[in-house]
Amino acid sequence: MVNDGKGTSGTPETGNRTGRATNVGNVGRRSFLKATGVGAGAVTLAGCTSTIGGGGGGVPDTVKLGALGPIDSPMGDSILKSANLAAKEINADGGIAGSDVEVITKDTKDDPATTRQGYQELTTGENVHATVGIFGSEQLLSIMGNIGQAQTPHLTAGAATPEAPALVGEDYETNKYWFRVGPVNSVFLAESQIQFAKDRFEQMGWEKIAFLAEDYKWTEPVTKVIKNRLESEVDVEVTQVQRIAEGTEDFTPIYDRLEANNVDGAFTALAHIGTTALVQWAQQQRPFGFGGIHVPTQLPVFYDATKGAAISTFSQTTATANSPVTDKTIPYAEAYADEYDGALPVYTGYSAYDAVYMAKDAIEAAESVNGDDLVSELESMSFTGTSGTIEFFGKNGRFPHDVKYGPELAQGLYFQWQKEGDSGVQKVIWPDDLQQAEYQAPPWA
Repeated sequence: MVNDGKGTSGTPETGNRTGRATNVGNVGRRSFLKATGVGAGAVTLAGCTSTIGGGGGGVPDTVKLGALGPIDSPMGDSILKSANLAAKEINADGGIAGSDVEVITKDTKDDPATTRQGYQELTTGENVHATVGIFGSEQLLSIMGNIGQAQTPHLTAGAATPEAPALVGEDYETNKYWFRVGPVNSVFLAESQIQFAKDRFEQMGWEKIAFLAEDYKWTEPVTKVIKNRLESEVDVEVTQVQRIAEGTEDFTPIYDRLEANNVDGAFTALAHIGTTALVQWAQQQRPFGFGGIHVPTQLPVFYDATKGAAISTFSQTTATANSPVTDKTIPYAEAYADEYDGALPVYTGYSAYDAVYMAKDAIEAAESVNGDDLVSELESMSFTGTSGTIEFFGKNGRFPHDVKYGPELAQGLYFQWQKEGDSGVQKVIWPDDLQQAEYQAPPWA
């Protein structure tokens, strides 16, 4: 996925680390130690060993985890805060195999070069035992070679490109240290859009639609699947499949065409340019619905931030703060709000939180922090987290080391912004077992 918008206050700074009983954000903030970095060209040829320090069984006295994300983005902010929250909870409950957990954060600035430098500082300078995060497909792909060199497990929580598991399949021994906890990859995101359309379009009155995707790497697989399968598998007419250029600021000509074609809805795959597209749709009161995958509208503050322009828009996401995807989902969101002055996580936070707990379980099961040992444990793991039951494809699977997609696994959900009192609420409209409301057409349509 990609980002849009700015982060919240109280965000960890580049190179910050947390240890036992350390808080991040506006609640209980302590001073942080600056991480010792190394040059961007440095790499390590081996991961962590199982003989560092004490703790017994190959687990050192302090287990060090790296968390990477763009601080000045709600998606990156949520990754870093969720990793720190998980570590605080784990330390309060006895740590990992009795050892303290320390989280060291790096700001990727949503930039490939900065991401590589931060990753190398974590794995070479800090000798972390695993990393979590990475938001943005371009940033993830920029460090795939480094992950293989470091031989340190990385649990992605943000980027959706299917190119990463393809690399694992092409050269398993080199790239086997990569895993994705969430979100599901772009191919599965497209499949979820098709399933949503099958289950809901008739009820929504969407008989004729246009598909709008921003021209970024993460939408390439989505666009391909929609173009090849939507009209043939769903009883709907698709008037156009359009990829919209980066930096587009005026959607009026696009919406004029949709309105002239009398479409019932604009089905979307938008993130970077999603806010502009949505606000102009609402301001112009276009007579068709709007939604699909829309990253900005996933933000819990988006309705108020757009002064209600988000009304009736809908989006796929990993989970919402009020949706009981599992028995861990709502308690995590509540703990996050308690820790960070009422703020709520976005989809990357759910995956980052789960990733830290999965790293804990892998280390305890292996009684080791050795990279190869952890890979073996992760490959066989079935973990029920905040976003569903997380299992990974095997090395010969459809998407090696990617999170599996399905109703009994990590499926995600679709919500719609609906007015409640003086504000808006994200109400789940799909799937059936989580549904909280029926789809509502825009109030002006």
